[in-house]
Amino acid sequence: MLDQALIETLMDRAWPASEREDTGGWVLRASHGVTQRANSVWPRVPSSSDADGAAIAGSIRSATQWYQRRRLPLIFQVFDDSRSSNLNAALDERRFTRQSETKIMVRGADGLALTEPAGVELSEEVSEEWLQLWWSVDGRGGERELNVARGILTACPSLYAMVRDDDGVPAAVGRLALVDGWGGLYSMATSATHRRRGYATQVLDALMAAGAARGLHGFWLLVTAANQGAQSLYSRSGFEERGSYLYRQAPLTRAPGGC
Repeated sequence: MLDQALIETLMDRAWPASEREDTGGWVLRASHGVTQRANSVWPRVPSSSDADGAAIAGSIRSATQWYQRRRLPLIFQVFDDSRSSNLNAALDERRFTRQSETKIMVRGADGLALTEPAGVELSEEVSEEWLQLWWSVDGRGGERELNVARGILTACPSLYAMVRDDDGVPAAVGRLALVDGWGGLYSMATSATHRRRGYATQVLDALMAAGAARGLHGFWLLVTAANQGAQSLYSRSGFEERGSYLYRQAPLTRAPGGC
């Protein structure tokens, strides 16, 4: 089954940044500010020794400069893992905020139907209708930001699911990222006027059936800790919690006042 290190690697490849630099320990990622995940440091090799305090401080300084050159805030994606204790201590000392706590949930492909449910449109290409519905729910920004997001969504092989209401209006969408025999469920979104009517379940079932039919080992997904409704949906579909992470952002610095 998925272990922590593999989950982190799959997540990075399923939502790849448009620009990245691997320092050997940390991976610095930037995508013009579109989504926290694609604009954060992934501390791929967290420190487990107190003797590394000076090294962590130096790496934080270097990362700060890297993001400053791109006019982006310094954000870390920190996993809830004992290996991250020294990094968290260093970020606490520098008063980094804690944001967007997110749960990681996983399940195997065993017991899944191999026949995709009727009424769900599946494609290996993302359509404009799919993009517009997802962006209307989760998007932040205008056409420029949407084009950056499109690049992220299509950077690895994926399946895109969409279900319509009885009038043919797109109601819900979802994406299954296909990475090394595993499937990552992303961009699950239901329009505001179609919620609590079972559309998200149809999308989820269709993507898992399609993944099982392709011989995937299993699936992972990410859900904010505050979204109890989505967690219940995924639990009913066989997903179990396998860890969590949050984002830690450097405090904003203010320019000197005019007085």
